[in-house]
Amino acid sequence: MVVVVVALVAWALQLMQAASDRREFSLMLAGCMVCSAAVGLATVMVLTLTGPNRLAGRALWLPQPIEEPGVSLDSVNLPWDGSLDCLVDPSRCSDLRSS
Repeated sequence: MVVVVVALVAWALQLMQAASDRREFSLMLAGCMVCSAAVGLATVMVLTLTGPNRLAGRALWLPQPIEEPGVSLDSVNLPWDGSLDCLVDPSRCSDLRSS
């Protein structure tokens, strides 16, 4: 991946040099677009390799447990997870407090 990023930056610099020599705006624009693609690819690569889950690292290096310790939101009861019958008939809702 690093080689691809370096190759994209080299190509962008060649396009920008050609744009400067020929005084063409379209080549300069193409060079900027290629350079921004290289920056985007490098950003995704850094986030993938240094993120908390290390998606690429998990597949390439030592296997890690599937269930990592942490906070699970599965046990949180959210208001919109329940039935919507309470909106139609409040007597069907046992969880509602009388106010």
